[in-house]
Amino acid sequence: MIELIWTIPLIPLLGFIVLGLLRNQLPKPLISIIGCGVILISFLLSCALFKEVYDARQLGESATFSKEIFNWFTVGSFSLNLSFLVDPLSSIMLLIITGVGFLIHLYSSCYMANDDGFGKYFAYLNLFIFFMLLLVLGSNYLVMFIGWEGVGLCSYLLIGFWFQNTNYAKAAKKAFVMNRIGDLGFLIAMFFILANFGSLEYSVVLPQVAGLPMGDSILLVITMLLFIAATGKSAQIPLFTWLPDAMAGPTPVSALIHAATMVTAGIYMIARSNIMFTLSPVTMEVIAIVGTATALIAAFIAITQNDIKKVLAYSTVSQLGYMFIGLGVGAFTGAFFHVLTHAFFKALLFLGAGSVIHAMSNEQDMRSMGGLKKYMPTTYITMLIGTIAIAGIPPFSGFFSKDEILAHAFVANPIFWVLGFLGALCTAFYMFRLLYLTFFGKFRGTEEQKHHLHESPWAMTLPLIILAVLAVVGGALNIPEALHGGHWLKDFLSPVFADTNKIAQPFELAHSTEYLLMGASAVGAIIMAFIAYQKYVKKEDIPQADDAVQPSGLYKLSYHKMYVDEFYDAIIVKPLNGLSKFFHQIVDRSGIDGLINGIGDLFLSSGKGIRQLQSGHVGFYIFMMVIGVIAFMLYGLLTI
Repeated sequence: MIELIWTIPLIPLLGFIVLGLLRNQLPKPLISIIGCGVILISFLLSCALFKEVYDARQLGESATFSKEIFNWFTVGSFSLNLSFLVDPLSSIMLLIITGVGFLIHLYSSCYMANDDGFGKYFAYLNLFIFFMLLLVLGSNYLVMFIGWEGVGLCSYLLIGFWFQNTNYAKAAKKAFVMNRIGDLGFLIAMFFILANFGSLEYSVVLPQVAGLPMGDSILLVITMLLFIAATGKSAQIPLFTWLPDAMAGPTPVSALIHAATMVTAGIYMIARSNIMFTLSPVTMEVIAIVGTATALIAAFIAITQNDIKKVLAYSTVSQLGYMFIGLGVGAFTGAFFHVLTHAFFKALLFLGAGSVIHAMSNEQDMRSMGGLKKYMPTTYITMLIGTIAIAGIPPFSGFFSKDEILAHAFVANPIFWVLGFLGALCTAFYMFRLLYLTFFGKFRGTEEQKHHLHESPWAMTLPLIILAVLAVVGGALNIPEALHGGHWLKDFLSPVFADTNKIAQPFELAHSTEYLLMGASAVGAIIMAFIAYQKYVKKEDIPQADDAVQPSGLYKLSYHKMYVDEFYDAIIVKPLNGLSKFFHQIVDRSGIDGLINGIGDLFLSSGKGIRQLQSGHVGFYIFMMVIGVIAFMLYGLLTI
């Protein structure tokens, strides 16, 4: 199977080419079959590849395989290949991308059925899967960067899919520009890596890095630049505001790109380069601080949002923050474990929200919902499962992955645990708030909406059911020792983090303390669910319409999203616009254009004046000739 690894990304690329060229000729059912079929084939190939990796790990091998596709270019002594790397880390990512990706493609075949851009939409989705596979399969930083840029392009295309809406087009541009800021960090980091290690191949660079001393200055520069790249792609402070606006795209896009795959690229890149970051403790501290701040701030904002997709968007930013906390405290396995479980329950929640929006005739405001559980039982049950999972209530998957991160955070610095715990309480509150406002109480929409309420078709509910099952059982992959688990995921990924494990401080936490932390987290989540129930179900305290009440205090701060966009607008956008107007009006139009046009006007005016000498009167010409002769005579006399 290793010999055929190139077929895994190639097949979605072929799907993109076919659908891109024939999108207006093919019927929608055939477009669905091609769009979904190519991803299903890639998933089956990924399963076969994962089995080889799994079998090799069972035999105690590192299960690391590489395949050179072709020599890309050679410059002097430097040569770079398009080659793929398969190991435990990339093999799991392949299953997430193609498995969850197929379910979302299947869901989209129904959700987007009435859209005029149906073929274009599936072509973009296939192209995204191709670039995401390229990102995780590349054996060097340049191939990763090509995939990195490719998923950014596809994100732009899909966020702005309904570009006729000006706000949606602006959201796409915002995502594109903010990601370019981070991508510049990645690009500069590659130059530093090449200059200092002579290669971009992981197999060449990382062993050299392992021989460097702790706190090496070059590693500090490289890791900080890579972290800047990760903050852009994985929506961390300060480059996180693009992701909530990215909800302008179709809901399945949010599930695929902005929850399950693309936004985890930054976590994957840091996990792949783990030894670099381990040897740079300053960067690790910065990552943990930024992750903690992002997790808490995004959760605080989500508490008061009324758009169902915006709640999930800020939830995604917050959960990504937890993953960065894990990376920052050295819990690389825990961070990746949360990537895995988050892909299940967040894709489930986004698709569940899409099912609600579909039934509500594209209504996204939860204040206009309510009482939907009797109309949409499957959607309700699956979203309930997703809500319990993300809230961290045992025994669902989110409990195990989030608590592993928080346990490592407690050992590294109890302050990280306290702030992470507060973020977890906020998570439980705003997710149960979403559930109660959407599915409980009385229906608050229009009579026309009520008349059209219905459960979604099987093509939409089947992915919900499968993801719900995964959200329930996914935590079994890495049950902690305190609960008599086997840490399967930790053992499976150990070759990827082997160099880090040699120098990192071993994780040591008394089981009694771990039980206490787990209990506090679980009980806190249940209490928050109860408080939300009392407020939104028992008391029916439905949020007021925007123009009915003016929020104040912390509520106002949360409702207006901490005024981050306004802050950026004040210190970056407006000054840049002012500077641009200055250069346009003063420097360009009055200065450069004035100079060039002034010279042109001078010659034009001179020409108009001199042209008057060509009058056609012979007498005037004789007069001018006499004047010329006199001038020459005077010149001759004066120079004798």
